[in-house]
Amino acid sequence: MLYAILCYNSEQVVGSWTQEQDDAVMARLQVVHEALDGKLGPAIRLNPTKAATTLMKNEEPHYVVDGPYAETKEALLGFYILDVADKDEALDAARQLAVANPGGAYEIRPISLYIPGMALAEA
Repeated sequence: MLYAILCYNSEQVVGSWTQEQDDAVMARLQVVHEALDGKLGPAIRLNPTKAATTLMKNEEPHYVVDGPYAETKEALLGFYILDVADKDEALDAARQLAVANPGGAYEIRPISLYIPGMALAEA
């Protein structure tokens, strides 16, 4: 079964990390990523919400605003896609990620539709 693990944290906290602190968190996460080999799908780290653009679709004509849809204390900073047996296994993976990267929250959601799409060019 496919699950998304949505990663929330304070952009102020994460944005204040030095390069060395960020590298250390990413190294700890890489250990978990390797342990999830065969179960881990795409993992996405999003740019800050100040880089977001939102299409408001509840009125005609639709309109575009700068920034995220919701103003919140903790922002969606990225997400993982996992292929695991059940919610308990997804929670276990989130717990491992939380040890590597404490603070904020991981929201675990089952995925009802997954369209892999075409391969993207490497950045």
